[in-house]
Amino acid sequence: MRILIATDAFPPRCGGSGWSTYELARGLRRRGHELIIVQPRPGQATSDARDYEGFRVEEMASAVPPVPFLRNVFKNERLWAKLAARIREVALMMRADIIHAQHVLTAPAAVEAGQATGIPVVCTVRDYWPVCYWATLIHDPQSVTLCPACSPGMMTRCVRPRAGAAWPAALPLIPYMRGNLRRKQLSLARADAIVAVSSTIARDLAERSGVLRHARIEVIPNPVDISGVRTAAAGASAPLGEPYAVFVGKLEVNKGAAFLLPAVERARLPWPLVVVGDGVLRDQMETSARRLGRDVRFTGWLGRDEALTWLAHASVLVFPSYGPESLSRVLLESAALGVPMAAMNTGGTIDIVRHEQTGLLSSSPDELGDHVARLVGDRGLAARLADHARAHVERHFEAASVVARIEALYAALANRGAAHA
Repeated sequence: MRILIATDAFPPRCGGSGWSTYELARGLRRRGHELIIVQPRPGQATSDARDYEGFRVEEMASAVPPVPFLRNVFKNERLWAKLAARIREVALMMRADIIHAQHVLTAPAAVEAGQATGIPVVCTVRDYWPVCYWATLIHDPQSVTLCPACSPGMMTRCVRPRAGAAWPAALPLIPYMRGNLRRKQLSLARADAIVAVSSTIARDLAERSGVLRHARIEVIPNPVDISGVRTAAAGASAPLGEPYAVFVGKLEVNKGAAFLLPAVERARLPWPLVVVGDGVLRDQMETSARRLGRDVRFTGWLGRDEALTWLAHASVLVFPSYGPESLSRVLLESAALGVPMAAMNTGGTIDIVRHEQTGLLSSSPDELGDHVARLVGDRGLAARLADHARAHVERHFEAASVVARIEALYAALANRGAAHA
């Protein structure tokens, strides 16, 4: 088959979404399919094409003014029409059988292009962008309570902590915010199939949006090249000559970074804590670590192989995220590497970390600290959970089996389209 993948992110510089897209593309290529990647680049001055490990990546530049909210208009409504035209052009040029959009910037444009060409469109949903304007379900960064719905009242509560003292001036923008969310939902509902990467994402899409309730939603996880993860991590010796706990991810509110140090303090962690990543909370966390007198080592952003090395040799992974994770790549890679995991019970995490089976799930930051203490103090328990996690991820998330499921979905949609032609 000839497949056009439209994606917001693609290696070498990207987060989990981009790497998951790459694993899918690589798996499809191994199975004999032809692919072209189309990637919008908001804020980039010129469009270009590049090559990454044999994949042709068509980059489409678009202007984005550095003005709050106006920036969102240019990254959404203004971008969609231009990107749809580019996807349509590339799809017709390559005679694509399937268009597969990977995230929020590309999904509405891909659906529009599919409608114009008659090519079936699949949209993968990796977070909560179809049901939350902020894509996090977090209405108050200081609370662990998630937002029940994007009503006008709740949007008002969301705007206040984000806009600060200027929040009254932001209130007139709420109609745009609601309209933007509605446009995304209506567009997604027109896709031939939606791939939700976790059971929780699938449930929330159906429950939180009336227009998506009757859409075709398939639960297919992100693919993980388990042998590749293990090979990359095995390429270097242990970075520390002593046990340590590790956090890997963005130092942001939705990743629970503010709960990380209180959790290890409650656990009375006897080892160093290594923080792999960066973000807006880093300065605050470094200050807190000095005040507590705790050995916390901040590495900043690292290349993927180096980050995997730190993860592979850790004695425990601390995962404080309270924004509803769709399906954390950090947890998948940690499980593949056999690292004991203590994680907040949020979103699709339960598909990976099953309490007392493949890790320990926590319902509060305090309980997270207690669970870290358990894994530190009972190394037999830690080893048993890690072994079960390794087997679980091999059974359910290995790239080859996940890509085969995606391929079967493509074939069903293509055959249905041929039958209706």
